[in-house]
Amino acid sequence: MADTPPSPGPQRSLRQEDKRGFLQKLAEFIHPGPDSIDELIGILAEAEDNDIINAESRIMLEGVMRIADMSAGDVMVAAPRMDLLDIDSPYDELLHIVIDTAHSRFPVYEGERENILGILLAKDLLKLQRAPELNIRALLRPATFVPESKGLNDLLREFRGNRNHLAIVIDEFGRVAGLITIEDVLEEIVGEIEDEFDEVEDEGDIYSLADSTWRVSGDTPIERINESFGAKLAMEEFETIGGLIAHDMGHVPKRGETHESGGLHFVVLHTKGGAVKWFKVTPAEAASGD
Repeated sequence: MADTPPSPGPQRSLRQEDKRGFLQKLAEFIHPGPDSIDELIGILAEAEDNDIINAESRIMLEGVMRIADMSAGDVMVAAPRMDLLDIDSPYDELLHIVIDTAHSRFPVYEGERENILGILLAKDLLKLQRAPELNIRALLRPATFVPESKGLNDLLREFRGNRNHLAIVIDEFGRVAGLITIEDVLEEIVGEIEDEFDEVEDEGDIYSLADSTWRVSGDTPIERINESFGAKLAMEEFETIGGLIAHDMGHVPKRGETHESGGLHFVVLHTKGGAVKWFKVTPAEAASGD
């Protein structure tokens, strides 16, 4: 009986694996991958310059990478700026706070602000209106407590896995340090990062968006706004654009409110802790034309 020739399958497979390995090594030699997050961010900047991605996409991708090194303590609303509800307050007072702050969830305390009993959903106040005999304690949801050192990646995963989108942040001594919401974490992904083209000594953030507008943080110095946009905003009384706009409007701006000053049109995108976090800025003439 004739000898059966050896099967070419394993040898061909081995040659293919060697070939793939060689091509991969050659590609890595010609185009070595980034060795650090900063190098990867530089590659994203080049991709934006080459119109492969837009500015908003770059900001989001950078945010995803940077939150890996951030903790709850970096993003939280500090305890003195937390909007809390006193469980012993009358219904009308509670409703007034809810309407003014426009939050969907509130920590509820009894006696001292550190004594957090639970979380009240704003929509649950409607139950008290329809049935005043209800005890507000029965409407409270359990409060989630996290340490300041809690990583944002882990926190975002927990927020996504349950329906508690607000957590009380505790310091190393067990005291209330602040609070953080899922919206605070997502903000870090959609733009609250340092632009690689900004000077290190600059404060605040100004991002050029794809629709020819700008995303400007509320803590940006007025001087920088004037330099960046060629505006002539007054700098005598206030240092930041958020402080100036709030003064001009006569109240703490709310999301969606607009204001014009110094030839610029401002739209409030987000507020946190009683201050404007982000504006959308357009030259006033362009805004009126739209």
